[in-house]
Amino acid sequence: MSLHDRNSTSTAGYRPPRPHSSGARPPELPKELIPGHVAIVMDGNGRWAKERGLARTEGHKAGESSLFDVIEGALELGVQTVSAYAFSTENWKRSPEEIRFLMGFNRDVIRRRRDELHAMGVRVRWAGRRGRLWKSVISELEQAEEMTKDNTALTLQFCVNYGGRAEIAQAASALARAAAEGKINPNRITESTLAKYLDEPEIGDVDLFLRSSGEQRFSNFLLWQAAYAEFVFLDTLWPDFDRRHFWHACEIYASRDRRYGGAVPNPVEPAPSNAPAAAE
Repeated sequence: MSLHDRNSTSTAGYRPPRPHSSGARPPELPKELIPGHVAIVMDGNGRWAKERGLARTEGHKAGESSLFDVIEGALELGVQTVSAYAFSTENWKRSPEEIRFLMGFNRDVIRRRRDELHAMGVRVRWAGRRGRLWKSVISELEQAEEMTKDNTALTLQFCVNYGGRAEIAQAASALARAAAEGKINPNRITESTLAKYLDEPEIGDVDLFLRSSGEQRFSNFLLWQAAYAEFVFLDTLWPDFDRRHFWHACEIYASRDRRYGGAVPNPVEPAPSNAPAAAE
């Protein structure tokens, strides 16, 4: 029985996650060692397509099933929040053709998957800037947020037209306005004060920062929230990624000593790996 099965308080009445086609089951990790918030940079779509002689857009299409398999796996394991980097503020530098595809693709994925997410008890949130985004993309994101706002099984934060520096700058600007209007004392601004002005302050800090494809970079993703995150980089390209790789990353996370700048006297033995061959 998975931790998701045992957590009936938050999942009652929702469709349970579908089992993986391989029959794989989530690792039995102690609840306190399961990451509450996992941020995912879904990298490698373009390289996956290039290796197969396909257009880059085909890699993006193939990556959709990877994300939704990971969501099912997160529900099985008992993860509370998944943040998916769907479109960054830097992605506007790509070709006009790819940008048009990504705008339409993100809109259609949200529209196509909204009912499925709702049935699973997933609460959808959107982080990012409105500027330059297609109105139809904004509309679909807002509709998904409204439909799923009371769901409690898992929070899925779609980061669309998102940049970590832009988010912090926006928060600083809002703080400056509040101080100028006399709403806050500038001498009493703390880290927690600024955090309240971020896009989704109630979602909180990242526990596990996961990136596919072997690249080892932040890529301007959740810079504030990931200050004390554990980082796991897997070589698997995103379209080949599934919940087994996600679980493997969570096992690695569970084996780490989170020190938050302090010292831990007793090292923790690494957790056993259930990773599929593709992740090695």
